[in-house]
Amino acid sequence: MIPQDGCRETSRICQLAPVISVLTINSSEQAGRLASALVNGGLPVLEVTLRTSAALDAIRAMTNVKGSVVGAGTVLTPADIRAAKDAGAVFGVSPGATERLLSAAEAEDFPIIPGSATASEAMRLLERGYTVQKFFPAEASGGAAALKALAAPLPQIKFCPTGGINMDNVGDYLNLENTICVGGSWVAPDALMSEGRWNDINALAQKTASLRN
Repeated sequence: MIPQDGCRETSRICQLAPVISVLTINSSEQAGRLASALVNGGLPVLEVTLRTSAALDAIRAMTNVKGSVVGAGTVLTPADIRAAKDAGAVFGVSPGATERLLSAAEAEDFPIIPGSATASEAMRLLERGYTVQKFFPAEASGGAAALKALAAPLPQIKFCPTGGINMDNVGDYLNLENTICVGGSWVAPDALMSEGRWNDINALAQKTASLRN
């Protein structure tokens, strides 16, 4: 898949909901119920970070939930791309970008949202064809004001800001012309997951899904 096709697909995925659920899962046994709570609450796009040993099994379990669109986050290497794709992930998200990572994603026909935090990084990705990028770490990189400043010189790029975003500041990002969606971990707090409070997560998902940019 050439970058343009991959960007069209990531753009389509990012427009399914205002927020991509960023999930760090320690037990794959909870994955199906978590996915159901989020999808039924209106958040179908699920990013499972590859930070735990349970991540790939969680991706496999979540792909069985009707309506789910499951991707892999914290994709750092070509091996991560192959493993995520084999587990059933249909897209990847990376905190940054390297030539090896992008080449591997393109070779595997695996849509990826690469990360950028500066104009120079964004321009290098745009030069390669990536018009959908992750703005990370959003709050630490200047927040919504910094992202807004990129809109005028780089109108071709749509961003999914992630990092430090919550219900208190998410509106600042979603109101920006160059924000296509945001990534947020607040939709599935560790406390609610560990206690199996799926109804509470579903309610939180419904509240989050009502946001629109």
